[in-house]
Amino acid sequence: MYLKKLLLLSAILILSNKNILFSQEKNYYQTDFTISEFEARRSKIFNEIGLNSIALIQGAPSVAGFKVFRQTNTFYYLCGIEEGHAYLLLNGKNKSTTIYLPTRDKNRENSQGKILSSDDKVLIKKLTGVNSIKSLDFLGNDLIGTGLINGSNPTLYTPFSPAETGNDSRDEILFGHARAAADPWSSETTRESKFIKLINERFPEFKIKNLSPFLDSMRLIKSPKEIEVIRKATEIAGLGIIEAMRSTKAGVYEYQLDAAAKYIFYQHGSQGDGYPAIIGGGSNAYMGHYFRKKDILNDGDLVLMDYAPDYHNYTSDVTRIWPVNGIFSKEQTELYEFIVAYKEALFKYIKPGTNSDEVLSKAANQMKEYLIGKTFSKPIYLKAMQEAILFKGHFQHPVGMAVHDVGRVHGVDLEEGMVFTIDPMLWVPDEKLYIRIEDVAVVTKNGVENLSDFVPSKIKEIEKIIKEKGLSDFRPSKSLPLEY
Repeated sequence: MYLKKLLLLSAILILSNKNILFSQEKNYYQTDFTISEFEARRSKIFNEIGLNSIALIQGAPSVAGFKVFRQTNTFYYLCGIEEGHAYLLLNGKNKSTTIYLPTRDKNRENSQGKILSSDDKVLIKKLTGVNSIKSLDFLGNDLIGTGLINGSNPTLYTPFSPAETGNDSRDEILFGHARAAADPWSSETTRESKFIKLINERFPEFKIKNLSPFLDSMRLIKSPKEIEVIRKATEIAGLGIIEAMRSTKAGVYEYQLDAAAKYIFYQHGSQGDGYPAIIGGGSNAYMGHYFRKKDILNDGDLVLMDYAPDYHNYTSDVTRIWPVNGIFSKEQTELYEFIVAYKEALFKYIKPGTNSDEVLSKAANQMKEYLIGKTFSKPIYLKAMQEAILFKGHFQHPVGMAVHDVGRVHGVDLEEGMVFTIDPMLWVPDEKLYIRIEDVAVVTKNGVENLSDFVPSKIKEIEKIIKEKGLSDFRPSKSLPLEY
C-alpha cells in the first residue's frame, strides 16, 4: 500500500513539473501577420536607406509595477515582438536584420510566464524571420561591426518622432511635450531625443537621419491584413456603442455608458482603449473631446459617444449621438438629419485618385442643394448648417495603429488601402449644441467602404436600439456603501 501511494505521488509530481515547464515555455506572439509581411516592410526600409546606411529602431521600455506592457507601434509594425527594451537593427550593407533583447529573467518568468529573450534565438528567428538575435550588450559592438563607421559618410536612420504606445497618438504626445516645454521646472524630453543624443555622444562618426517620415508613409497604406484587423476593431467599437445606446436613460451617469462599452471591448479580446472614451451629455458634448464622464444624463438632452478599442495593436474611431430619452425631438431631428445627409454626401465622392479637397468641395455643393426649400425651427439652425458647409474638418485623419494615425490624407491623392475618418459636424453656439457622427472609410480599388456602416445612424434605427434592454438593466449599479 505504501509503495502504491509513493508511486502515485511521484506520478503527480512528474505531471505537475511537466505542467509548470509547459506553462513557462508557452510563448505569446502575434498571429495576425505572416513573416513575409514583416519581411516586406523591412525590405522597404532597406530600399530607402541604401547600402551605406543602417536603421536602428528602439522599442518601448519595460513597465514598472503592475502595468501591462505595450510595444510601440513602429517596433511592432516591423517585427511583432512585444517585449521591453528591444532594439531592431537593419544593416543596409548586407540586408541583414538583428533583434536585441535582454537575457532571460527567470524570476519574472516564474511569476508572469514565458518572456521572449535573447536566449530564445531559434524560436524568435522562426517567429519573425530576422537573421540574428542577440543580447543588448552586443548592440554597441555591432554598430561598429557593421563595417560602415570607417567608410565615407556612414548614416544611421532612426525615428525622430515620439513613439505611440496604447492609446497614444503622436499629435497629442507632441502637444504634451509642448506644454512641458512651457514649464521652466520641467526637464521632460522625448525618449527619442535622448536616444539620438546618446548615439551622437558614443558614435559621432554616424550622420543621423530621421526615419519617421518614411515609416509614416509606409503605415499610411494599409495591407489587406491590416484592414482586416481594423475592421474587427471597428466592429467591436460599434458593438460597444450599440450597447451604450441600450443602457441609456435619464439618471444614468456618463461613466456607466463607458462601462457598458468596455465590457463589450474586453469580451471580444481587446487589450484596452484605443483612446479614452469621449462621452458627453448635453452641453458636455460641445467640448468635442470631453473625457471626464462624471455627469448624469438628463431627459431631453443628446449624448455623444466617441470610442474604440485597442485590438491587436490597432484601433478604430466611431462616433454616434442620440437622445437620452430615446426619442429625437423635432429640433434635434432637423440638425441630426443634416449631419447624416452630409455623411452620405462625403462618402459618395471618395475614390482612388481624388483628394480631400475635391471630396469636401463636391459634398459641400450637394449640401447647399440639400438646404434649398427647407425651413427650420430656428434661424440659428440654418446659420449653423451654412457654417458647417464652409467647414473643412469633416474629412478628418488617418486611422490604424493609433486613432490619429501617422501620415497625411489631406492634400494628397487618395490611394487604395488608405483608412481615415469621415466626421461631419456642426455647432449651435447659442444653445451649446454640437452634433457629430464619425465613420471609418477605407479606400478600395474602385471606391470606398464604410467599415462602421452597420452602427445605427438613421433616426428610426437608433430609437429602436435605445428601446432594447442593456447591461445596466440586467446588472444595475449598487448604491454605495453597501448594506450588510
